[in-house]
Amino acid sequence: MEFVRLSLCPAALLCAWLLLGSSWGLGPPGVGAAYVLDDAGGLGREFDGIGAISGGGATSRLLVNYQEPYRSQILDYLFKPNFGASLHILKVEIGGDGQSTDGTEPSHMHYENDENYFRGYEWWLMKEAKKRNPQIKLIGLPWTFPSWIGKGEDWPYDYPHVTVYYIISWILGAKQYHDLDIDYIGIWNERAFNSKYIKLLRYTLDKNGLQKVRIIASDRLWEPISFVMLIDSELHEVVDVIGAHYPGTKTVPNALLTQKKLWASEDYSTFNDEVGAGCWARILNQNYVNGNMTSTIAWNLVASYYEELPFGRCGLMTAQEPWSGYYKVEAPIWITAHTTQFTQPGWSYLQVDGHLEGGGSFVALTDGLGNLTIIIETMTHNHSKCIRPPLPHFRVSPQRATFYLRGSFYFLETLQVWYSKLGFESANSSLFEQLHPVKVWRGSFALDLDVDEVYTLTTLKTGRKCSCPEPPPPQPFPSNYKDDFDIRNPPFSEAPNFADQTGVFEYFVNGSDPGDHVFTLRQVVIQRPITWVSDADQTISIIGNFQWVNLTVTCDIYIEKPIDGGVFIAGRVDNGGIYVRRTKGVFFWVYADGTYRVTSDLAGEEILMKGLSGVRHNAWHTLTLNIQGTSASGLLNGYPLWENVTISQPSHGWAAIGTRSFEFAQFDNFHVEAR
Repeated sequence: MEFVRLSLCPAALLCAWLLLGSSWGLGPPGVGAAYVLDDAGGLGREFDGIGAISGGGATSRLLVNYQEPYRSQILDYLFKPNFGASLHILKVEIGGDGQSTDGTEPSHMHYENDENYFRGYEWWLMKEAKKRNPQIKLIGLPWTFPSWIGKGEDWPYDYPHVTVYYIISWILGAKQYHDLDIDYIGIWNERAFNSKYIKLLRYTLDKNGLQKVRIIASDRLWEPISFVMLIDSELHEVVDVIGAHYPGTKTVPNALLTQKKLWASEDYSTFNDEVGAGCWARILNQNYVNGNMTSTIAWNLVASYYEELPFGRCGLMTAQEPWSGYYKVEAPIWITAHTTQFTQPGWSYLQVDGHLEGGGSFVALTDGLGNLTIIIETMTHNHSKCIRPPLPHFRVSPQRATFYLRGSFYFLETLQVWYSKLGFESANSSLFEQLHPVKVWRGSFALDLDVDEVYTLTTLKTGRKCSCPEPPPPQPFPSNYKDDFDIRNPPFSEAPNFADQTGVFEYFVNGSDPGDHVFTLRQVVIQRPITWVSDADQTISIIGNFQWVNLTVTCDIYIEKPIDGGVFIAGRVDNGGIYVRRTKGVFFWVYADGTYRVTSDLAGEEILMKGLSGVRHNAWHTLTLNIQGTSASGLLNGYPLWENVTISQPSHGWAAIGTRSFEFAQFDNFHVEAR
């Protein structure tokens, strides 16, 4: 059914107002528009669900370190049906050892003869999601690849059979070791696709009994994938979903001509205040209304990374303080609930235009069994800007909307109502509040809509706004922090609170050490990965409080690479993520050739001091870095090695450890004390 506008006689408007006014507090009837919801002429596209992304990269890094019950509460808000966001889809990064926005995620195959399906935290997260919602759909997508995939080249398609083997191994490992069925697999996030590779991937999936795994391509733009699919029938056959990123609610003619499912397979990526919530509310509806997209997936799931990294707090909720237990259920969680709690993948959109006369939009969905859900949003321009793309100007005004239910919905008598109002400057918001049911009279009802509102009207009575006890108050990172890495069976491969920015630092059992360094932290990436962004040439893992000024960092170090191997400890580290190559700070380096350096940058080019240290590889040494005001000094094995180095910039930052190149090295007995 196409969009229909009806002219209502004053008597009809008055009648609707009299019926609804007492429960809804509506004002006198005014000028409005009418919309018909009818399933008699068939349904629209099938709805595929609303989801979010963990990864791309390391966006859930700090989540795993939360203590109970707070960690489970966060997971409940994300995944538990009829509780909070109630997500239908979880998309995770297939870790490839490279920087993928806010950190690196470890690969299941660092090296060609290496397989480990317990690295990182995405396996754990998928299992926790499935535990709460067995029907949740799982998607895997690589951002980076280990070096061996490209045999030395920064490209994953020269040896497509190798890349296919690597991806298939991840899917099979998910099932074998975690009993996880992956529903969809992507190609290469926001980078070029290769038709030969995609076809071989489909062939190999089928050959390995993975016929149910669907392919999404190409997680970038609508073109050129849509055009190529139209001229390559074999590619058209093997691609199940065209996924575009940040489409601005619009699609392109070629994508529609493919007659494939169209998804916003990454969207949102906006600071999670109320403007972020407005952005999310608008695109959740308008991606379908304007662009026929049947799934929208947010980057990112939960902001569980240091906030000063790129795109801080661009998650549906915030959980970035495992040391305190504090987290915050942000407004986008409840905007999500307006759709997810009252629909499921497999429902269908009704064939309506979806544009409101006074601005804003609505969608209507049905399960085909008599249930109906209508979601209405009236987000204004300045209150719904997403981070990208630029948003053309538009106007939204208060309006009356009258809905006429036809077909199988004609005999509905009441609809449950859930309501949000984003207050912005007034700081007086209502989020996902249940109102009195609306009465449907002779197949119609009317609403007075103000700006910046979201309504869900539904036949379902299962919606709930659940709340856990308040978490502990926020606290800064501990000013005195130690980790000796002495853990025999760690629950995760990475030490708490360390956030790898280039390279991968993992718990390691040093079987050859008879003394105090059996359990250590080891940097394990020894060749530059196939990158997604410009990883540093050095490896680095950050930790602590970005506001630290005066601090002492101490760590035992073990250089494994002879001649030109090297490691560092650092303070006042000012950058990471996609900007890691430009990182500044105070870096204390020692090298296997017996020299040391002090530099003000990770690249090691801005030398503040250098000399001889006597350090060699295959021996443990203790480094200490003191930074006080504008001066820094360094100790080796407890004795002064250098002092009175003048520091100008940066004025504050994290602590860090790392290596001179992609090389094996070990760290132990890390201690930072900030003053």
